[in-house]
Amino acid sequence: MKLQAMDAAAYARDVLPLTAELWAGDRSYDLYVQHVNAIARCGYGRRHYRTIGLYDGDRLVSSFKRYERVLRAGSTKRLRAVGIGAVYTPPAFRGRGYASAMLAMELDRSRAQGCDLAYLFSDIRPQFYLDLGFVEMPSHSMSLRADTLTTARVEVARLQESDWTGVQRCFELGERQRPWGFARTPLVWEMVRLRIKQGSQYPGTLETNLVVRRGRAIAAYVLGVRMPAHDAYVLDEFGFADAAAANLIPPLLRSAAGDLRRVTGWLPPDFARDRIARASVRRRAKAIFMAAPLTPAAKNWVALAAASKDGVWSSDHI
Repeated sequence: MKLQAMDAAAYARDVLPLTAELWAGDRSYDLYVQHVNAIARCGYGRRHYRTIGLYDGDRLVSSFKRYERVLRAGSTKRLRAVGIGAVYTPPAFRGRGYASAMLAMELDRSRAQGCDLAYLFSDIRPQFYLDLGFVEMPSHSMSLRADTLTTARVEVARLQESDWTGVQRCFELGERQRPWGFARTPLVWEMVRLRIKQGSQYPGTLETNLVVRRGRAIAAYVLGVRMPAHDAYVLDEFGFADAAAANLIPPLLRSAAGDLRRVTGWLPPDFARDRIARASVRRRAKAIFMAAPLTPAAKNWVALAAASKDGVWSSDHI
């Protein structure tokens, strides 16, 4: 058996027809393929993203997506992280241990290449990943009634292309208040923006990204989608430029929800959590954040992070 990188054409031909039922949502098959290929072709995709197959002889028996990221732990420590997504074994080859072998081989290879940890978001069978050495990290969702949010009068605008530089600045200011988080280089921001534009995480929704401007600068922003079928605005992330601008987050969320009853989403990281203090919180049933330490430095980080609160924005989901 061997691990082998698959180019976009091979992945589209051999894997996507099988996974469309699981992950295409309400997209047509052609649009599903187009979205996957767009990630592979973007700047981040060319440098830090691969589709990998496990081959038993010449048969493709399992596959996954590999994302390279950097995790910031403290003000100076940087850990090389490998994200694992879309693990899939065709029905004809299930029950033979192929996925376990594939991921074990990838963990060994990543460790040999100097990576510090692997991570993923498990939708089913977390025990499968626990058996491979992954540790379950805090993963919660939140929900609050939109009418409990402050209704201060602010001038809200839809996010424009020219606003992204200000959004990134707000994000970085917030990250300085956190003990750890996934670093966002310009290439990572390119992928985040592309995935937001594709809207593939939330089929049948309306992208609703709002900002409050302070002159030409961005004072605060929220990223998310309106989901009328669930009477909710689903929040991906928010950011603000300073303590005064933090008070803009509740009215921004209220504006994003509009006539929808609830604001839902992943529980924000600790520094931002008190902006939505009235939210009810529960453990997520899907997208459970898990990490496998590959070096002593990563083991130290996992022990600390696993004992703390949620630390991942849903816009970093893979």
